[in-house]
Amino acid sequence: MDNMIKDKFKKFIRTNYLSLIGAATGAIGGYLYFYFIGCESGSCAITSSANMSIIWGALIGYSFLGLFEKK
Repeated sequence: MDNMIKDKFKKFIRTNYLSLIGAATGAIGGYLYFYFIGCESGSCAITSSANMSIIWGALIGYSFLGLFEKK
């Protein structure tokens, strides 16, 4: 049973590696944007919180590099 789960996980990683790299890069970029540029007043929906900046960055990175994957 464990080998079957590991095999599925490895297959998922192999087929989606570009999207996952994009998500990681986007998350780092989102945090850096929050840290250096962010919204000081707290009224900005995305950049007022580190968590939201990271999530949005990861989604954008995942979507952008996902465009280059072969299906």
